[in-house]
Amino acid sequence: MSDEAEADEAEQADDVADSEETAESEQSGLQAGDFVELDYTARTVEEGTIVDTTRPEVAEEEGLDEEGREFEPRTLVLGEGFLFEAVEDDIIGGEVGQSDTVEIAADEAFGEFDEDDVRTVSVNKIPEDDQYPGAQVQIDGQQGRVETLVGGRARVDFNHPLAGEDIEYDYEVVGQVEDRLEQARSLFDMYLGMDLEMWIQTDEVEEEELVQPDEEGDEDEEPEPETEVVEVEKETLYIEANPQLSMNQQWMMQKQQICQQVTDLLGLDRVIIQEIIDGSGMGMGMGGMMGGMGGGEGDIEEALEDADVDADEIMEEIEGAAEDANE
Repeated sequence: MSDEAEADEAEQADDVADSEETAESEQSGLQAGDFVELDYTARTVEEGTIVDTTRPEVAEEEGLDEEGREFEPRTLVLGEGFLFEAVEDDIIGGEVGQSDTVEIAADEAFGEFDEDDVRTVSVNKIPEDDQYPGAQVQIDGQQGRVETLVGGRARVDFNHPLAGEDIEYDYEVVGQVEDRLEQARSLFDMYLGMDLEMWIQTDEVEEEELVQPDEEGDEDEEPEPETEVVEVEKETLYIEANPQLSMNQQWMMQKQQICQQVTDLLGLDRVIIQEIIDGSGMGMGMGGMMGGMGGGEGDIEEALEDADVDADEIMEEIEGAAEDANE
């Protein structure tokens, strides 16, 4: 091989090595699908109005007092729409401990202000208790804010309250969550704002599986599909339902989509929701009303005596009704 050919080959090898190193560096650090713990504060750029924060000192300074909310880092999934795209782009490829401030343009935050979304409607569409400027109202499926009321008409702004505002997002990646059960808990907290009892376990499940048709069969006839029962392993997320979950409107409307995303993100086979009905404190149910439903004759007589009912009179009425029916 000539010196020139050797030089070309060496150069090509270096190019390949450089491209592989570049690809590896591009994939290093945090990536879409990672669960990160984020500490952040978001404000409007123009007025500095607080939009959201996880920091207790900021919440105290701003006088935020949301009942039941703990101001602490939130677990979010990168690449799933839980963060502004500009913030996600800034985080991806970074590491735990990274901090930065990202400015988000209005059109990428809560949208530009649209004058066409400020409309006049009949005041009859607004509940009486909400007929005042500043009231948040729902009209024809749209959320809006009442601006003015004159006579039988109301001026309502259907823009997002932060429409037209650029947002400053100050964040720090304080951790990464890799335990799948903790990831599952964080997903339901993101979707529903609930801390639910849940666990992951592997189950042996019987399933029907198609059997390959016999290749020696008659080629002119379509073979009948045959199945056999096989045992397979299913990695399952079990969730204990509570009254709060059962009555949650978002859960009722989107449980299929939520569970599908949970199984996709966590690599699970299925989600099972378990409802537990506690029987304690139900002693005055059917058993209490009917003397135990199968208790002795003495129990029934005692129950009738406690209720101040004459058993003989009841029997006479029953026998009389039977005779009338036979006639």
